[in-house]
Amino acid sequence: MTSRPAEIHLRPGKERSLRRRHPWVYAGGVARVSGQPGVGETVAVKAADGTWLAWAAYAPDSMIRARCWSFREDDRVDGPWLAARVRAAVARREALGIDSDAVRLVFGEADELPGLVADRYGRQLVVQFQAAGVDAWRDPLVDALVAATGCSDVFDRSDGAIRAREGLPATAGPLRGEMPAARLCVREEGISYWVDVKRGHKTGFYIDQRDNRTLVRRLARRFAERHGRGPRTLNCFCFTGGFSLAAGLGGASLAVSVDSSAEALALARENWTLNGLSDEDARWVDADVFETLRRLQAEGERFDLIVLDPPKFAASHQHVERAARAYKDINLSALRLLQPGGTLLTFSCSGAIGLELFQKIVAGAVIDAGVDCQMLARLSAGRDHPLLMTHPEGEYLKGLLLRRLER
Repeated sequence: MTSRPAEIHLRPGKERSLRRRHPWVYAGGVARVSGQPGVGETVAVKAADGTWLAWAAYAPDSMIRARCWSFREDDRVDGPWLAARVRAAVARREALGIDSDAVRLVFGEADELPGLVADRYGRQLVVQFQAAGVDAWRDPLVDALVAATGCSDVFDRSDGAIRAREGLPATAGPLRGEMPAARLCVREEGISYWVDVKRGHKTGFYIDQRDNRTLVRRLARRFAERHGRGPRTLNCFCFTGGFSLAAGLGGASLAVSVDSSAEALALARENWTLNGLSDEDARWVDADVFETLRRLQAEGERFDLIVLDPPKFAASHQHVERAARAYKDINLSALRLLQPGGTLLTFSCSGAIGLELFQKIVAGAVIDAGVDCQMLARLSAGRDHPLLMTHPEGEYLKGLLLRRLER
């Protein structure tokens, strides 16, 4: 770092979002750069009139040209300063009292560490450096995580597509301690899961769906109490079976789990057995979900509880129209498979699809399916995935809890 930081000067009017403490500076808002900042270097962001606005990490190859560290001019972005933010993030998670040893400890912008993701699986930490700033400070940040958690094993999963959009190469491997085992066993509210942190989606598990898995277990249990039988459950894009296990342990009479990954399904079956559930109550379908939904409809199948948790259909705003068609397709099929009185949990993890648009898409599916539905709740990520109120883009996971009305 130079003694006198380089500066980003914004175009007139482009300072408004930063004055509201939005943490991103887009490339189109930059008028000029003074100095020659390196990738990830801390720069001063200034308004067109020269007023200081923020300290930020510079990313010359990204559409998000800078991500703000701080809106306090007297802050000094260095190792101790970053370590303090890591300690604060970890302490906030400890205060939540989450009944799981799979917890998100750092969630990027929401924890004022833009681009950093850190998850804990028991004694194993898994990190993702998704932006130039945190990538430049990876050693001090990893040291801070080890010190704050007491976990000595840290594995890097900075291998997602977002790195390429930041102009950064994909990286993966141990950063501290030993290479993780082929799979780790974690516990979540009495349910055990095998997790592959080296090759699984995200950092190995969908930690963000914890509260919604708990909801599915509760819904299955309530259904069984009311009807004297467990719900017939359909879990689409099941990955390693989280929602299937929740339904099964809630008393589902049948859990049909669909995914196009044979490897994920194999681990889901092992998770089912790990929790003492009977093979007679489960069906595992290695197939395309879109085609499977249409086939089940043609076969006259019906379900009392359906979960749609697809992968990201829209990687950016350029893919929104195509993604909207895909979301409508699966929701239309699911609604036609849903028994009157049944419950649908439908999700989108595409950041480019806002909640209002997602709700509109699902409403269109309800209309086209010719059914009547009530929305009982909007769903979101767990408490360890907070939303920074000045950064609405952080709300990537959104869901709807629907009930089909009986006639």
